[in-house]
Amino acid sequence: MDIFYRKEYPPDISFTSVPLSKKEEMELPKFMLGDNTDCPDDIFVIHTEFPRFVINLVNDEVEWFDDLEGDETELANEVSELIEMAGNFYDREMERYAE
Repeated sequence: MDIFYRKEYPPDISFTSVPLSKKEEMELPKFMLGDNTDCPDDIFVIHTEFPRFVINLVNDEVEWFDDLEGDETELANEVSELIEMAGNFYDREMERYAE
């Protein structure tokens, strides 16, 4: 199955779709920083692998994009580890910005 990149353009601009094979799909990093001018005081870290989520490091609010099922103790341990990894990722990125 081919994947096509499509973006809406004004009618006077011509555009040709280019098929992308699965091998050419964008590879996302495990964690990314998120920023939004509507929330200038918030710091978001996005986890792109299962279970996908966004955490606001200012207030530790988490928005899950995937349903979590299974043993509650195991889930709690996994979630705790992922939240810690998100914080460590942010700290590492801030150290790199300072360099």
